[in-house]
Amino acid sequence: MSLGYLIKLKILWALNDVQKMYYPMLAAVGVPLNVVTIVILSRGKCGLSKCVTHYLVAMAAADLLVVIIDLILRQIPIVYRDQFLFLLHVRICNIHAILLYAATDCSVWFTVTFTFDRFVAICCQKLKLKNCTEQTATVVLGTVTVLSCLRNIFWYFLYTSEYWLSNSPWFCRVTIGVSRSLVWAIVELIHYILTPFIPFILILLLNALTVRHILVSSRARSRLRGRSSGESPSDPEMENRRKSMIVLFVISGNFILLWVVFMVCSILRRLNYLGHSISLPTFVPEIGFMLQLLSGCTNTFIYAVTQRKFREELRNGVKYPLAMVVKLIR
Repeated sequence: MSLGYLIKLKILWALNDVQKMYYPMLAAVGVPLNVVTIVILSRGKCGLSKCVTHYLVAMAAADLLVVIIDLILRQIPIVYRDQFLFLLHVRICNIHAILLYAATDCSVWFTVTFTFDRFVAICCQKLKLKNCTEQTATVVLGTVTVLSCLRNIFWYFLYTSEYWLSNSPWFCRVTIGVSRSLVWAIVELIHYILTPFIPFILILLLNALTVRHILVSSRARSRLRGRSSGESPSDPEMENRRKSMIVLFVISGNFILLWVVFMVCSILRRLNYLGHSISLPTFVPEIGFMLQLLSGCTNTFIYAVTQRKFREELRNGVKYPLAMVVKLIR
């Protein structure tokens, strides 16, 4: 047994110990944070348009489902395998897989649709009034949800109904014929290309185009206002665009940073099963899972940092129950 293998094994063991604390803590934080985010945004008092609010609420709801279906119902039983051995006799793993991957797809593609909506709102003024509306957001989000569910039905046939309680490489049992099948390998590879590889490319492209448009518009408006007034007073339009840009870029950047390891590992793993010898240490995919699940718990923090009115609503939401408790005690 080589020294390099022993080092990788020790890192994996240490990471498993970390996961036993990390996953329960993440679940304990992620569920209430996403619920609070949904409640606050749904009240419509954060100074955001109804269209933007629709997208952000949908993203928080999808993140909540990912925390429940993936983190609580998959990852925690895997790291506490001895306490969840009864799941080996529960024959619903392939149905669990459909729900898990559909929720994940919704979380990812809701981020893409939100990015596209902000691109249209900032860069395509003629299309803004027609497309950046509450009704359009509802139709888009509903369509993405239905397509995500339909697209992931294939997991029912790829997996068996038995839990494997491991991420090496699948959390459900599969037959030898499926695991070595070229057809299924291509189907699964396409799945990982559609989510999250293509969303990565779309988000980066849309953000680049948005930045370019904002910089060009900002210079043009600054020159125009400077000529008309002889000075450079504050520009409300550019200030609104700046705030939208901050929210957009922080959410998009957070998504990209926390998903990149998972994306690379998923694609390389399937290529490895296709006969291409591209292997990674076992602990690297585990880090990918940890970062990917963290992305479902960070949006509340992002809103709190970037949105003053969201912070006020969050503060009021904390103060009200405390005030009620104090009143009852008195």
